[in-house]
Amino acid sequence: MAFLRLPSSSSSLAFAKLLSSATAEPVLAPSQLSFPASSSSVHSRLTNFSCLLSDLRSKSFNFLLSGTLALGLALTGVGNAEAAKSGVNKPELLPREFTPVIDVAGFLSDGQERRIAQEIADIERDTGFKLRVLAQNYPDTPGLAIRDFWNVDDRTIVFVADPTFGNILNFNVGASVDLDIPRSFWSRLAGKYGNFFYWKEKGEDASIEAAVMAISSCLREPVGPNNCSDVK
Repeated sequence: MAFLRLPSSSSSLAFAKLLSSATAEPVLAPSQLSFPASSSSVHSRLTNFSCLLSDLRSKSFNFLLSGTLALGLALTGVGNAEAAKSGVNKPELLPREFTPVIDVAGFLSDGQERRIAQEIADIERDTGFKLRVLAQNYPDTPGLAIRDFWNVDDRTIVFVADPTFGNILNFNVGASVDLDIPRSFWSRLAGKYGNFFYWKEKGEDASIEAAVMAISSCLREPVGPNNCSDVK
């Protein structure tokens, strides 16, 4: 499974946009491009094409949280544009009282929810970053209603566990998180604990717990050129 790059330096704007709406980005296939015979023109076109692909990958990985579909489309390459456009907002699925873990899919036991909630509280106390976990089966999700429920800001990581499109681990990171955590960490985390074979064998709950602990370990590492290089 191929994983795409996280948003570029404009992630703050992308983060704000993604929680209000999502639109599938059109991808230009290589077969649609024609290159002139001139070597200089070919080099120029190839350079532009490389930049285009890089930009498209960044946009694709802008964490499609419309209806909390949460980049299932981007990670799996599923070309379901209509699903990405149909924002879901179901506040009636939210719990009555605040909790950092919302499990509308029933993947977690009560004990697992408590352990994850305690780990999240420890993370916020020790690092200042807010981790929020939503387990769902799209389109059965509170969707955009989580934005206000969790007061999502640029120090928030929204972790959506949804197996609908294959990889169960999907992430939406705020701008401040993006400054401290290498963008490659999220794709490597999804590749290790979110792939279809892992959660099918271990269970959705195991993938969720393993991902939370890996995020916790990463956030506690000193910021530097090699932080979060190992998905634990």
